[in-house]
This record gives sequence, structure tokens and C-alpha cells, in this order.
Amino acid sequence: MKTFDLISRVVVFEGDYELSAEWASLLKQAREAARNAYTPYSNFKVGAALQLNNGVIITGNNQENAAFPSGLCAERTACFYASSQYPDTPFSRIAITAINPKEKLTKPISPCGSCRQSLLEYEQKFGQNIEVLLAGEEGEIYLFKSIEDLLPFSFSSNYLP
Repeated sequence: MKTFDLISRVVVFEGDYELSAEWASLLKQAREAARNAYTPYSNFKVGAALQLNNGVIITGNNQENAAFPSGLCAERTACFYASSQYPDTPFSRIAITAINPKEKLTKPISPCGSCRQSLLEYEQKFGQNIEVLLAGEEGEIYLFKSIEDLLPFSFSSNYLP
């Protein structure tokens, strides 16, 4: 038997004030998207802002439905829209945040497994990393240089026939 360590690198910012202007703008757009989420059941609002290599920003938010699990997460809403409207344009970065009406989020939130897998698929499709910024409503902010840092031992099309 052997063991090994997995290492993910993350840059930790103390707050918004440490972000570059470009990241601060993307996070601001993700926060606005979160405010516009349709969440009548959970009231947990998630927003994502995705930047394409051509500079276009696409936002998405979670969309709930009484026929669970028919809703869709913010990250996949943004990715799928971007891919449908700009099918040949790679994604360069995404900012993800959330609003919890019962308790202010002071820690970064992370995408679910389905969203991680979807984002990874776009990294692989375009052969370039997608930087990921994770934030709560305030407090520390995490920056990952690649989706792979969030999804070790990922499944890819390499396994398919």
C-alpha cells in the first residue's frame, strides 16, 4: 500500500479591498446576480460572473423549481449560457458568491460537484485553466488558478470509449 498527498493551491485575500480592480468588478457582478436569484424554497441565493477570453461577462444565478431537482445552479446557468452564445470562446475566470438571508456568510462558498465537473469540462474543451474566485458576503476570499484545484481525481472524457 502507498499513500500520497493532494495539494491544492489557493490565494487567500482578507477582503474585497485586496482584490485587483478586475476581480473586484467580477465579484460585484456575481453579487448582483445573487440578489436576483429565484429561490422561493431555500432562500439561499447564489450568483456567478463568468469572464470570457474576449472580455464579455456572463452572469448567472440559481433558479429553483417546486419540482425538485429541476432547478439549476448559478455556475452552470452562466456556463451554459456562455457556451450557447459564444461556443468557440474560452472562459478565463469566474467569481462565485452567495447570500444567506438568515445569517451573513463570512466564509467563501464553493461550487457543488456538478458545477465543478461542468466547469472542468470547459477547461478541458478549451485547454486552458479557468481561475475561480470564491466569496461569501464578507470576509476572506479564495482564488484558485484552476478548477482542477477544486476537483482532484476528476472524471474526464479520457475515460470514455
